Amino acid sequence: MASSDDLKQTNKLVLRNLELKDYTQVKKIMDRVYPTLGGWTIEEFTAQLTTFPEGQICIEDDGKVIAAAQSLIVDYDTFGDRHTYNQITGNGLISTHDPKGNTLYGLDIFVDPDYRGLRLGRRLYDARKELCYRLNLKRIIAGGRIPGYAAHADEMTPSKYIDLVKDKELSDHVLGFQLANDFHVRRVLKGYLKGDAASREYATLLEWSNVDYEEPHTNPTVNRGIVRVGIVQWQMRSVKSVEEFLDQVEFFVDAMAGYNADFVLFPEFFNAPLMALRSDENPETAIRTVAAHTDTLVEKIGQFAVRYNINIIAGSMPEYDGNTLYNASYLCRRDGTKDSQKKLHITPDEEAYWGMHGGDKLCVFETDVGRVGILVCYDVEYPELPRLLADQGIDILFVPYWTDTKNSYLRVRRCAQARAIENECYVAISGSVGTLPKVENMDIQYSQSAVFSPSDFAFPHDATIAEATPNTEMTLVADLDLSLLKELRERGSVRNLRSRRNDLYSLKWKGDKEDFVVVQG
Repeated sequence: MASSDDLKQTNKLVLRNLELKDYTQVKKIMDRVYPTLGGWTIEEFTAQLTTFPEGQICIEDDGKVIAAAQSLIVDYDTFGDRHTYNQITGNGLISTHDPKGNTLYGLDIFVDPDYRGLRLGRRLYDARKELCYRLNLKRIIAGGRIPGYAAHADEMTPSKYIDLVKDKELSDHVLGFQLANDFHVRRVLKGYLKGDAASREYATLLEWSNVDYEEPHTNPTVNRGIVRVGIVQWQMRSVKSVEEFLDQVEFFVDAMAGYNADFVLFPEFFNAPLMALRSDENPETAIRTVAAHTDTLVEKIGQFAVRYNINIIAGSMPEYDGNTLYNASYLCRRDGTKDSQKKLHITPDEEAYWGMHGGDKLCVFETDVGRVGILVCYDVEYPELPRLLADQGIDILFVPYWTDTKNSYLRVRRCAQARAIENECYVAISGSVGTLPKVENMDIQYSQSAVFSPSDFAFPHDATIAEATPNTEMTLVADLDLSLLKELRERGSVRNLRSRRNDLYSLKWKGDKEDFVVVQG
């Protein structure tokens, strides 16, 4: 690294668009940087400024151009990954520029050798990225020279050379700089730039992805930036009828809708108070009696979702399908559609007391604010399920749970926190509090509902967005910024999903193919 004494002294650095009057200074720099290739002709330079002035930028020091970056927009599908520099740039005249294209293509970037060490290249790349954001372009692509390759060409392939540069075993100032600016290598290009002897006419095809890119003509409400979730920490209390129970549900739905929440989450078995209506029944009979009300409850809660314009995750309720008893969570969307996710892993108590069975289907749910997943309580303790959901692009995982003691609760909480970090998503958990003295196996509750985030600088220092007071009936409202997840997945301090060693291990759904689905709603 150069010392501060080695660096060129500057007066005032200004980032601006290139102008025709800058040609002489630009040509002088390029002739120094590319002694064998030379700089632009006046014809090429004029065509670039005329065709796409926004894409031609420079940095000046006290009126003198000291660095520049030039680009054009292309419809990348027209050229694909096997192109030459002259083909995609129109021989430097950028006649291939397409204002309706989706890709910003790097024409050139260079810095006056007297000003190296000031990170001017990084400033220019940042300016390109800002242009990409502003114009809603999908990515930046460039063909990158590998000027250090010629010295190693007799002993290794370009691919091997690139791998060694990535691993810091070899140094290439051009490729190393591009990798440091969040570009990744898509492939090697052969015969890319005629006359580039230092690279043996090879180049790297580099890509940087715009995580904020929005496909044209998409529904603007899908995957919007901020999603507001409401969490109900539910008080178990005796009720005299199904109607009284529904009145309590509607109260909380109305309250969360009043805060303009997009979702409201209820706990697992939040309809357990209905079991007390027949206190003379044994546990296995009582749970089946409650299951007989499930269809009616889902229908009424679905009506609440439409009436109050809020997506409702109706905790979980026993579902009797044929002669099999399941524990199922229900998503009632505000457009009137409904879907369910059965609990896949049944606890020993659920099996022993009620004869409950686990489901066989795993769903990713499309909603009007993006993709979500639902896992009921014990299921979140199995990391395979959230990872399968994450691979299908969920941003929020909802976990309704029921726990009776703190150690039981902490299993759910700790695993939910881990799932948020591992899968770079938000995880919301909701439980119940209070007592149900006349309901065997559901008599006491312990809960501290919460919303967890990944752990990085953009999120709360403890990766907890909101949490309830333990064992108190209350609600939480939290705003979840989905754009932070996009940024994390591309540029986070660590990138759990991208860094997986798929060459060493894999995760596969072994059930029926039609039982792992994305449900459109």
